[in-house]
Parts: sequence; C-alpha cells; structure tokens
Amino acid sequence: MFSAIAPRYDFLNRLLSAGRDRAWRREAVAATALPQGGRLLDVCTGTADMTLEAARQYPEARIVGVDFSRPMIALGTTKVERARLADRIQLQVAPAEALPYPDASFDAVTVAFGLRNVPNRRRGLREMCRVVRAGGRAVVLEFTTPPGRLFRGVYLWYFHRVLPCIGRLLSGHPSAYSYLPASVGDFPSPEGLAAWMRDAGFSGVSYRLLTGGIVAIHVGQK
Repeated sequence: MFSAIAPRYDFLNRLLSAGRDRAWRREAVAATALPQGGRLLDVCTGTADMTLEAARQYPEARIVGVDFSRPMIALGTTKVERARLADRIQLQVAPAEALPYPDASFDAVTVAFGLRNVPNRRRGLREMCRVVRAGGRAVVLEFTTPPGRLFRGVYLWYFHRVLPCIGRLLSGHPSAYSYLPASVGDFPSPEGLAAWMRDAGFSGVSYRLLTGGIVAIHVGQK
C-alpha cells in the first residue's frame, strides 16, 4: 500500500493537512535538541521530509533515515540529492523493529506519523531506545484525537468521511486513506503512548498537543 501511494504521498500530505504537516515536523525536529555535529536517526522516514528538516535545522548534523518501503526510499533519495545533501543524509531500507545499527549509535531518534504503521510498535520503541546514546532523546510525532468536544466532532467527520474520499480519488489506491483513520483509532491515547515509551526504556516522557489536539509530540530521554 505505501509503495503504491509513494508518488502522490508528499502532495497528499500537504493537501490533506492544509500544509500543517510541515509545521508539525519543524516542531518535532526542534524537540530533539540535537547537539552540534550530532547524529540523528529518523525511523519510518517515508520520502525523507524529516531528514531534510533536520538537515535544515542542524547544519552540521549527520542524519540517517530508514523505511521499509523501497519506493519511498527511492523518492526520498531523489529529494536528498536534489537538495545537495547526500553528503549528510543517508537513507536505507530497514524495518523499525530491527534497526541495523549498533547500540548507542545516535544522539537522537525520531519517528513522524510512522509508529502507527509498525506491526510491533512496542518492539519498534525498544529498538529506538537501543540505538540512542545515554542522555539522547526520542521524539514521536503522531496523530491523535482532539480532546475538545466541538472540534473533535468536526475533525472526526472530516477524518472519517472527507479525507478517505479525497485520498482514494487522488492516490488511486482504494484503501490507503481509509486505513489512516482506522489506524489512528487503533493507536493508544497520548497518555498510553507515554506509558509505552517509559516501558521501552525512556524516562522523563512528556507530550504536547498541536493544532487543537490533531497531533501530539512525545519526547523521552534515554
């Protein structure tokens, strides 16, 4: 499914979020507090939007992005080369549950709108904790359900009725954007995800809601 929608993925992200996905990624990358010259791993990197944002915010950083979809990585590689950042950004096909890196390899690790798609989410979080050095941060950017009753009603109507129709029409894939709201409904609450991160080995886990509670940024320290 993800490989099939890869060519339209960036366009649909911009359209369906009204362009807010860029601001959400900026906030998430800033939350890593990456040290000067540090190394960052982006899990479920898709077409490499997070790695490119990290390269922009941290000009001396070395960044690695992994994703299990080869077509997504291929498109991300093209974007990295077009931005002339291939010397600082490396992309690789790999699953979140078995990251091909030694322990304590990175100063920070991120995952944006991808943890929902990992079959074994808790194992993915444990892998993220394993590859981060002591004192390093993990930042998880993910959709959630807005807490306010009125806004939640409007949002859920859009999310379950409008978004799947637009996504299906423009992506050419019959189930891709019906999967999105279903996967969000199956994902834990912000409090539940914070508990998962603590169980995976992170401490001082906190989160904040953005755009009325459409998304949450979780931050934990190794």
